[in-house]
Amino acid sequence: MSSSTDKSHWETVYETKSPDQVSWTQEKPQVSLDFISSFGLSKDASIIDIGGGDSNLVDFLLDEGYHNITVLDISEKALEKAKKRLGSRAEKVTFIATDIAEFEPETHYDIWHDRAAFHFLTEQDQISKYLAIAEKSINQFMVIGTFSKNGPAQCSGLPIRQYSEESMEKQFENHFETIKCTSSDHITPFGTTQNFTFCSFKKR
Repeated sequence: MSSSTDKSHWETVYETKSPDQVSWTQEKPQVSLDFISSFGLSKDASIIDIGGGDSNLVDFLLDEGYHNITVLDISEKALEKAKKRLGSRAEKVTFIATDIAEFEPETHYDIWHDRAAFHFLTEQDQISKYLAIAEKSINQFMVIGTFSKNGPAQCSGLPIRQYSEESMEKQFENHFETIKCTSSDHITPFGTTQNFTFCSFKKR
């Protein structure tokens, strides 16, 4: 699927569906927050949320005092929803509407967070572009969450690539040292369970 088709797909999703109508919505992204806290960085650490859409992660990071936050998503509609929800607090956040494979960072990030964007990259050339951008952009830490081998084989009607802890480590081993991997169950707004593999890494 081309980037232009991907963008059209996600714009339609965010324009036509509310948070309780999509499977990825989390009231509180506790696993992500725990990983970010575990790095022990100061509140001025630069954090980017890849594929953040209208996720609530940015709200909780602001609540905890972080103030150097970027949210990147392919969907402008998703980012508009996040801005509207945040109100005046949106002025404290940098929003970037782009395909991650076309992202040209103008700065470096202490923490790169990605819950469920990476697994949409199913072709090796897409994955290679992502890895190159991440390696270039990250100062210190990365957190990646994907569907596990026990999780769904697709999301929002699109195919995904499932990862075990081992395959996740293998994917990033050239430039990142694995800190911790864990299995996590996400309960969707529909009451179904999706199993995720989460791993944290430190740049070599």
